[in-house]
Amino acid sequence: MSSAPIHSSDSLGIIALLRTRWDSVVMPRHQILSRLARHFPIVWVERPAGWRDYWLPNGKRFLQRDRWQYPLDNLAVLTTGWRRPLVFRPPWLMRQTWRSRLRLAQKCLQQQGARRLALYLWRDEEAPAVDCIPHDFSCYHIDDNYSFSDTEVANAPIEVALLHRVDQVIVHSPALQAKKGGINPRTELIPNGADCKLFATPAPEPADLRNVPHPRIGYVGVIKKQLDLALLVRLARSRSDWKFVLVGPVGNMAGKETMLAELKAQPNVIFLGGKPANELPAYVQHLDVCLMCYELNDYTKYIYPLKLNEYLAAGKPAVSSPIETVRSYSDVVTLAQTDAEWITGIEKGLSPSAESSALVEARQCRASENDWDLIVERIARIFREGLERSK
Repeated sequence: MSSAPIHSSDSLGIIALLRTRWDSVVMPRHQILSRLARHFPIVWVERPAGWRDYWLPNGKRFLQRDRWQYPLDNLAVLTTGWRRPLVFRPPWLMRQTWRSRLRLAQKCLQQQGARRLALYLWRDEEAPAVDCIPHDFSCYHIDDNYSFSDTEVANAPIEVALLHRVDQVIVHSPALQAKKGGINPRTELIPNGADCKLFATPAPEPADLRNVPHPRIGYVGVIKKQLDLALLVRLARSRSDWKFVLVGPVGNMAGKETMLAELKAQPNVIFLGGKPANELPAYVQHLDVCLMCYELNDYTKYIYPLKLNEYLAAGKPAVSSPIETVRSYSDVVTLAQTDAEWITGIEKGLSPSAESSALVEARQCRASENDWDLIVERIARIFREGLERSK
């Protein structure tokens, strides 16, 4: 591991437990943990596969060993191997494999000089960690409604138990705050952010966008079932002179495969595929109007779109469904629900006045309130204050 010094006088080390792989699509947890490593040494522990994958000869990871990556100073990524698989029973073996993973991560932190330990949990399924290793502070970060249900469901009992037990809870949207914030008195609302400098710095037009005529109406992000694909089909058909550009990988489309195929069949709809995170600002900057075309349901009311502050940081006009999070940005984002409102909103974004220096500055000013660096400063302060309380 890098020999860079620990940026904290209290010698705290953090074990971050995630289902997400470090090398997956960049999400808020990547943005947060990569910056939090400027304050504390961190081991990002990826959720292992089940024991069959490691122990059976036909398993995908048969006898695979522990693997370490060191992508940044003070940030290590641990992918455990066959000695530490995911096991649910018998209970003693589950605890043993959990404890083994956590102790391996702790040893790495101790080698970096950490003498106190924090657990940073990102899903309620990581709750066993709380009982498997002594620690000084614990935080549960909720950056989605993990039921993933389009209809309202009660908080899961396992999550309620975890909310009661941890020292700190972070939620990323007002609706999540309303649903889960009353369970643990130490719950703080911290939204998603943006790398404002990256999105505001002019970038060359991407080669695969260069031949797409204007006006370009675009969406930059994961293409998933929560998007109103039927709306996009209707908009594309009603305005054949507009080019609809979708930049991002195709994610979970369960139940909407036919609609996705119909959208792809529209002659003025262009899918450009997934792009590296550092290339996304160029695509946003070279669109004319940006979209957040989410369906309105009991899942999307809890989300905080990562692209909200990214679009604003680039200074671009944006039109959005009136999901709860975006309503408070109605001064810098146009809200639309009916097809007519979407067309009017996009036309407003295409007008020359939408690119005035005053409006661009207003959008970027709102985004700057949620710059990732500022957000992570808040999180680092929460960890330090929690550590002080545990002394």
